[in-house]
Amino acid sequence: MSVFASASERSGGTSSGQSAKEGNLSIVATGMRIVGELTTNGVVKIEGVVEGCIRAEQEVLVAKEGLVEGDIYSRQAVIGGKVVGSVQADERVEVQPGSVVNGNIATKRLIVQEGGEVNGEVNMGSPAVVKHGEGDLQLAAKA
Repeated sequence: MSVFASASERSGGTSSGQSAKEGNLSIVATGMRIVGELTTNGVVKIEGVVEGCIRAEQEVLVAKEGLVEGDIYSRQAVIGGKVVGSVQADERVEVQPGSVVNGNIATKRLIVQEGGEVNGEVNMGSPAVVKHGEGDLQLAAKA
Protein backbone atom coordinates (compact mmCIF):
# COMPACT_ATOMS: atom_id res chain seq x y z
CA MET A 1 0.00 0.00 0.00
CA SER A 2 1.33 3.42 -0.95
CA VAL A 3 1.58 6.30 1.49
CA PHE A 4 -0.20 8.30 -1.21
CA ALA A 5 -3.15 5.91 -1.36
CA SER A 6 -6.64 7.28 -0.84
CA ALA A 7 -7.86 7.78 2.71
CA SER A 8 -10.10 4.72 2.46
CA GLU A 9 -7.26 2.55 1.09
CA ARG A 10 -4.98 3.63 3.99
CA SER A 11 -7.66 2.72 6.54
CA GLY A 12 -8.33 -0.60 4.78
CA GLY A 13 -12.01 0.19 4.25
CA THR A 14 -14.23 1.64 1.60
CA SER A 15 -15.10 5.27 1.15
CA SER A 16 -18.56 4.65 2.65
CA GLY A 17 -16.88 3.14 5.74
CA GLN A 18 -14.37 5.95 6.12
CA SER A 19 -13.96 7.00 9.74
CA ALA A 20 -14.62 10.54 10.92
CA LYS A 21 -11.04 10.66 12.25
CA GLU A 22 -9.65 10.11 8.74
CA GLY A 23 -11.47 13.15 7.36
CA ASN A 24 -12.02 14.03 3.73
CA LEU A 25 -9.32 13.75 1.07
CA SER A 26 -8.71 16.82 -1.10
CA ILE A 27 -6.27 16.71 -4.01
CA VAL A 28 -4.35 19.51 -5.70
CA ALA A 29 -3.77 17.62 -8.95
CA THR A 30 -0.75 17.66 -11.25
CA GLY A 31 -0.84 20.80 -13.40
CA MET A 32 -2.93 22.67 -10.82
CA ARG A 33 -1.57 25.77 -9.05
CA ILE A 34 -3.18 27.32 -5.97
CA VAL A 35 -2.12 30.78 -4.82
CA GLY A 36 -3.34 31.63 -1.32
CA GLU A 37 -4.17 29.84 1.92
CA LEU A 38 -5.50 26.27 1.74
CA THR A 39 -7.49 25.02 4.75
CA THR A 40 -9.19 21.64 5.33
CA ASN A 41 -10.49 19.63 8.25
CA GLY A 42 -9.24 16.40 6.66
CA VAL A 43 -6.36 15.26 4.47
CA VAL A 44 -4.86 17.17 1.54
CA LYS A 45 -2.59 15.65 -1.12
CA ILE A 46 -0.43 18.05 -3.14
CA GLU A 47 0.52 16.76 -6.58
CA GLY A 48 0.68 20.24 -8.15
CA VAL A 49 1.84 23.57 -6.70
CA VAL A 50 0.59 25.53 -3.69
CA GLU A 51 1.93 29.04 -3.13
CA GLY A 52 0.74 29.86 0.37
CA CYS A 53 0.04 28.40 3.79
CA ILE A 54 -1.58 24.96 4.14
CA ARG A 55 -3.62 24.13 7.25
CA ALA A 56 -4.99 20.58 7.51
CA GLU A 57 -6.43 19.17 10.72
CA GLN A 58 -5.42 15.62 9.81
CA GLU A 59 -2.61 15.23 7.29
CA VAL A 60 -0.71 16.92 4.45
CA LEU A 61 0.78 14.67 1.76
CA VAL A 62 3.20 16.27 -0.71
CA ALA A 63 3.58 13.89 -3.66
CA LYS A 64 6.85 13.34 -5.54
CA GLU A 65 6.12 16.09 -8.10
CA GLY A 66 4.37 18.31 -5.55
CA LEU A 67 5.69 21.73 -4.53
CA VAL A 68 4.63 23.83 -1.55
CA GLU A 69 5.98 27.38 -1.33
CA GLY A 70 4.65 28.26 2.12
CA ASP A 71 4.24 26.91 5.62
CA ILE A 72 2.43 23.67 6.52
CA TYR A 73 0.42 23.16 9.73
CA SER A 74 -1.10 19.73 10.40
CA ARG A 75 -1.32 16.74 12.71
CA GLN A 76 0.92 14.75 10.32
CA ALA A 77 2.91 15.60 7.20
CA VAL A 78 4.47 13.26 4.65
CA ILE A 79 6.84 15.03 2.26
CA GLY A 80 7.63 13.25 -1.00
CA GLY A 81 8.27 16.38 -3.09
CA LYS A 82 9.56 19.83 -2.20
CA VAL A 83 8.59 22.29 0.54
CA VAL A 84 10.02 25.80 0.65
CA GLY A 85 8.73 26.86 4.05
CA SER A 86 8.36 25.50 7.54
CA VAL A 87 6.45 22.41 8.63
CA GLN A 88 4.67 22.18 11.98
CA ALA A 89 2.99 18.83 12.67
CA ASP A 90 1.55 17.99 16.07
CA GLU A 91 2.40 14.28 15.79
CA ARG A 92 4.76 13.33 12.97
CA VAL A 93 6.72 14.47 9.90
CA GLU A 94 8.13 12.05 7.34
CA VAL A 95 10.66 13.19 4.72
CA GLN A 96 10.84 10.58 1.97
CA PRO A 97 13.78 9.73 -0.34
CA GLY A 98 14.42 12.41 -2.96
CA SER A 99 12.31 15.01 -1.17
CA VAL A 100 13.50 18.38 0.16
CA VAL A 101 12.34 20.63 2.99
CA ASN A 102 13.93 24.09 2.87
CA GLY A 103 12.65 25.38 6.19
CA ASN A 104 12.24 24.60 9.87
CA ILE A 105 10.42 21.52 11.21
CA ALA A 106 8.59 21.32 14.55
CA THR A 107 7.05 17.96 15.53
CA LYS A 108 7.04 15.20 18.15
CA ARG A 109 8.39 12.53 15.77
CA LEU A 110 10.56 12.98 12.67
CA ILE A 111 11.47 10.39 10.07
CA VAL A 112 14.02 11.36 7.42
CA GLN A 113 14.50 8.48 5.04
CA GLU A 114 17.83 7.99 3.27
CA GLY A 115 17.98 10.48 0.40
CA GLY A 116 15.56 12.91 2.08
CA GLU A 117 16.88 16.42 2.77
CA VAL A 118 16.11 18.95 5.52
CA ASN A 119 17.69 22.41 5.32
CA GLY A 120 16.57 24.19 8.47
CA GLU A 121 16.21 23.86 12.23
CA VAL A 122 14.44 20.89 13.77
CA ASN A 123 12.54 21.13 17.07
CA MET A 124 11.28 17.83 18.50
CA GLY A 125 9.87 16.50 21.73
CA SER A 126 7.55 18.77 23.63
CA PRO A 127 5.20 20.93 21.56
CA ALA A 128 6.89 23.93 19.98
CA VAL A 129 5.84 27.53 20.09
CA VAL A 130 5.90 29.08 16.66
CA LYS A 131 6.64 32.79 16.30
CA HIS A 132 6.17 34.48 12.96
CA GLY A 133 9.39 36.19 11.98
CA GLU A 134 10.67 37.90 8.87
CA GLY A 135 9.16 35.68 6.17
CA ASP A 136 9.98 32.43 7.96
CA LEU A 137 8.91 30.66 11.11
CA GLN A 138 11.16 30.92 14.10
CA LEU A 139 10.99 27.98 16.50
CA ALA A 140 11.36 28.24 20.24
CA ALA A 141 10.96 25.64 22.99
CA LYS A 142 7.79 25.97 25.02
CA ALA A 143 8.52 27.57 28.38
